Amino acid sequence: MRVLQLGPFPPPHGGVQSNLVAIRSFLRQHGIGCAIINITRHRKTEEDEVYYPSSAAGVIELLWRLKYDVLHLHLGGMLTRRVQALGLVCTLQPRKVSVLTFHSGGYPSTPEGKATGPGSFAGLVFRRFNGMIGVNQEIMSFFERLRVPREKTRLIQPHSFLPAQQSTGTMPSAFESFFYTHHPMLVSVGGLEPEYDLPLQIDALRLVRERFPAAGLLLVGSGSLEMELRRKIGECSYAQDILLCGDVPHATTIQLIARADLMLRTTLYDGDAISVREALHVGTPVIASDNGMRPAGVHLIPKANRAALLQAICAELAQPVRSRRAYVTDDNNVRSVLNFYQELLRAKA
Repeated sequence: MRVLQLGPFPPPHGGVQSNLVAIRSFLRQHGIGCAIINITRHRKTEEDEVYYPSSAAGVIELLWRLKYDVLHLHLGGMLTRRVQALGLVCTLQPRKVSVLTFHSGGYPSTPEGKATGPGSFAGLVFRRFNGMIGVNQEIMSFFERLRVPREKTRLIQPHSFLPAQQSTGTMPSAFESFFYTHHPMLVSVGGLEPEYDLPLQIDALRLVRERFPAAGLLLVGSGSLEMELRRKIGECSYAQDILLCGDVPHATTIQLIARADLMLRTTLYDGDAISVREALHVGTPVIASDNGMRPAGVHLIPKANRAALLQAICAELAQPVRSRRAYVTDDNNVRSVLNFYQELLRAKA
């Protein structure tokens, strides 16, 4: 068996990227070849069977030229016409088993998701795949709504590949100064985009500081809301207690998470978040909006609920300081993916 995966290959690091890397690592450990076609704008030098085509034509050329038995497409975000067209192309490859993992957390509950029915182009494309993997029950119900045959689908939550990261060492002086003057420290890692509901965290910090006057908030990441968030923070009496970090190197992000007292992941719309798993990996408690696919050990709260967020933060900070222990994962999820490949290949033979 040889597998070809299409999806985002790190850097940058994220939940979909980590799942793709985890599958590739597992397959190779078991003597199964696995190549990657990166389908994002982030490109590096092609090596070790990782390809970076610069156009749609380049993707199609690789699909026809490379040798593989299973074609596995990973999609996150919105179901644009472009990604639907890519999905259709994947199902047209002769004598190949086509698999799609749909990582888009709460997409079925968005207006676009609710408007997508069995007669849509997306419905047609989804039904053409030999196998469909959903990462939570909401997505499985979405498949059913699109009339994807149930025997074609599997619920398999993502597995994040967490290599050893250096969580200690020299930190940039701006971060060191912020840590020196603030305790407890809350950290949030994600894009500065509407779906991460960062105003909720900013507003909650005011109430947190009523109980913990030296509390601070680090916001790691960049995005379209940067200027709007800077204005909002500037209007706060506690503006000096919030630090917009922008994009920082991955190793530094791990250090920030490891040294923080809590990590926050408040989202309106989310998939599997590698930052959540990394926080658990280094032993930092996590409070996250419940999206139906968080790993064990996360303190779950409802979406867009400031009272619940405040209650969770205060409850976590009231706990005795816990020893930091590595979060242990197993390979059951990626093993289930391999089993699905084998089942589909037998059915096609």
